[in-house]
Amino acid sequence: MNSAGAAPTSPPSGSIPKPRRRVPFWDNARFACIVLVVLGHAIQRLTYDSDIALAAYLALYAFHMPAFAIISGYFSKSGSPTRVQMARVITDILLPYVIFETLWTVTKWLVEGQTDPNFTKPSWTLWFLLALGIFRLVLPYLALLRWPLLWTVIISIGVGYLPNVDSTFSLSRTLGLLPFFTLGWWLREHDIVSRFRLLDFRPWWVRTLAALVLAVAGFASWRWVDVWEQLDLRHWLFYEDAYVDLGGGQWWAGGVRITLMVLAVILSAAFFVLVPRGTHWWTTFGQYTMYVFLLHSFVLYPFRESGALRDLDPTWIWLPLVTALSVLLALALATKPVRRLLRPLVEPRPRWLFVDPALASREGHRSDPTGSRRPRQSTAEGSTR
Repeated sequence: MNSAGAAPTSPPSGSIPKPRRRVPFWDNARFACIVLVVLGHAIQRLTYDSDIALAAYLALYAFHMPAFAIISGYFSKSGSPTRVQMARVITDILLPYVIFETLWTVTKWLVEGQTDPNFTKPSWTLWFLLALGIFRLVLPYLALLRWPLLWTVIISIGVGYLPNVDSTFSLSRTLGLLPFFTLGWWLREHDIVSRFRLLDFRPWWVRTLAALVLAVAGFASWRWVDVWEQLDLRHWLFYEDAYVDLGGGQWWAGGVRITLMVLAVILSAAFFVLVPRGTHWWTTFGQYTMYVFLLHSFVLYPFRESGALRDLDPTWIWLPLVTALSVLLALALATKPVRRLLRPLVEPRPRWLFVDPALASREGHRSDPTGSRRPRQSTAEGSTR
């Protein structure tokens, strides 16, 4: 399967190549993942007063970012990057990071009256943008090795023993999640998805089993929520802190991480089974997940800082309501008016920055940092890889 998630074609010599067929599954999966990201951040304040919200939060964080990393890895290339691809690391990752880190610095100063500008410490969601950049940079080197998946697992487990590897430039979390990104690349490199027809419609019993797996995870999160809270499981699921900071300084602490990694793969697989295979009215929004990812935190910030969500009576109504609002927020931030207005921030194309201005302005097919490939679009919202 090619990087666009389209069926491979081999046209006869001299014939006109047919357009690649877009596979809606990947857009559906991206949008489902970004909805879970928004939901996870939206219910975070509810977790202090509601065991059900905390259970949902733990169940989400057990797999949603690993699943996003798997998708991103699946659409990443391990060959030597072209000049255009190298430029895209700058325009799609580094520049948005600088822009939004600056916006966060100004926002904190305006709202809180003080701020400590530090571009080495990503604000809120920006860590994943840096992680995607590092993933792309190291993948060609990983591809040179035998057993790249094994090496990344060893790196992820080993980094937890090193307290000096911290959140600076999101390094600890990036290395912690590197196996999932590499797994996505490995699946495509070995054509696993096509060979085993994993994108075919799943029979009812497979979908039932997948739903049962996720339901069991949710039930276990709720049934033993006091245990997970005592163990500080939420921070284990961030793949960010050293084991010693999580109260797991023993030699076997790495075993906890590998257990969580196996769990994340199982839950991600169940999640992918349940993702719709067909095209729906919301499928196209999966092409614009970076808009949702970078913008939703600004919408949630007032609620987070005001304590409004913490003041809610933790009754059954709030979690479904916040869930519905999270879906609506994700949809709204991916709409064309938002994209047209905020494209200079999310997808900057500064011609003045490059020796060859065409590296910034060249339009055509492009992929955002998560690998979502889009056709040529108008200058108002189009961009190129």
